[in-house]
Amino acid sequence: MVTIISGTNRPNSNTLKIAKYYQQELEAKGLKTNLLDLQDLPPNLIGSDLYGQRSPEFQKLQQLISQTTKFIFIIPEYNGSFPGVLKVFIDACAFPESFYDKKACLVGVSSGKYGNIRGIEHFNGVCGYLHLNVMPLRLHIPNIKSELNEHNTLFREDTLKFTAEQITKFIAY
Repeated sequence: MVTIISGTNRPNSNTLKIAKYYQQELEAKGLKTNLLDLQDLPPNLIGSDLYGQRSPEFQKLQQLISQTTKFIFIIPEYNGSFPGVLKVFIDACAFPESFYDKKACLVGVSSGKYGNIRGIEHFNGVCGYLHLNVMPLRLHIPNIKSELNEHNTLFREDTLKFTAEQITKFIAY
């Protein structure tokens, strides 16, 4: 099972738009996916779901994560790294069954010119600790506001080329 994780809980985020784009492209290639938007996390996650506690709301998410074998993380740049809510989510998930020896694909997005290179490297370190095997081809999509058209999909030729390559490699990974 494949799950795409939109790595922020920010409403109307470009991250979610890119996650939906990846979902649409994968499904066009015949791969059914799940989309996990971190806006759907329980509002009291820190108090209700860390350190072995499980709310009924989070238990549904935990079941999805436990059943997933391959992940795509779409990760925006927050303060030179990745969002804290993504780290809290990872921390709330059961270890080791959530991520151990599973596969992941990383996509960085930013409004700046580097496409969250630093945040993807930081998250890659977390993945290493979790034994989550990261596909070598990681994408960085800079200037995200200029990458999306009026339909909230990618349209620039080079970005389409690189995302298509990453998607093809992810399917085979």
